[in-house]
Amino acid sequence: MDPTTTEALIAAGTALARHGLVDAFGHVSARTRDGGWAMTRGVPLGALTPDDVRPFDPTADTLSPSLPKEGWIHRAVVRARPDVGAICRAQPPTATALASAGVPVVPLHGQGSFLGPAVPVHEDPRLVRDPEHAARLAHDLGRGPAVLMRGNGAVTVGASVAEAVALMWVLERSALMNATASAAGTARPLAEDEQRAWRQVAPELCSRIWLYLANEETPQRRSTRP
Repeated sequence: MDPTTTEALIAAGTALARHGLVDAFGHVSARTRDGGWAMTRGVPLGALTPDDVRPFDPTADTLSPSLPKEGWIHRAVVRARPDVGAICRAQPPTATALASAGVPVVPLHGQGSFLGPAVPVHEDPRLVRDPEHAARLAHDLGRGPAVLMRGNGAVTVGASVAEAVALMWVLERSALMNATASAAGTARPLAEDEQRAWRQVAPELCSRIWLYLANEETPQRRSTRP
């Protein structure tokens, strides 16, 4: 397994767990340097070891038994989105609650613009454990960076592990802001031109977010770079 990809996926799992975006469940996959894919096993992401990062073949018609059953999500997204280099599946609590309440997550601050004018919601709350359901989820994701799953968390995608994980963190932060603003008064989303201005700097700022997420735990992590 590509050690760089393995290290990035382990750092991603640690960061997602530390920030309360996953608990017993969640998984991350990424394109490897040789053009293949790797995915985390179905174990708690906060305790990943190198052995928990396994090869993943999105062209196969079956899913390896060593991978989580929701690996079908990753397969469907890879097939629908050749531009994607990493996929993050997590359970951001506030974002999940808003999706269940029918409250849209819209950009109320600059980083929220990274997710588009409104985060789409996949309305089927059942576990995604077959290729047909996964294909419907990928369809709801569309060309965007994130999709909420009613009663079941979220999926974010990016060009890299850094971007996909940073966007999951942004999704939860944006949801918290939406919940707070809605409780305080009338939420005022950014105008389209304001959103566009922020999206232009998304890669740079996602890189900064990843440095914060991946490097804060231990001195050893401080060498991690996107």
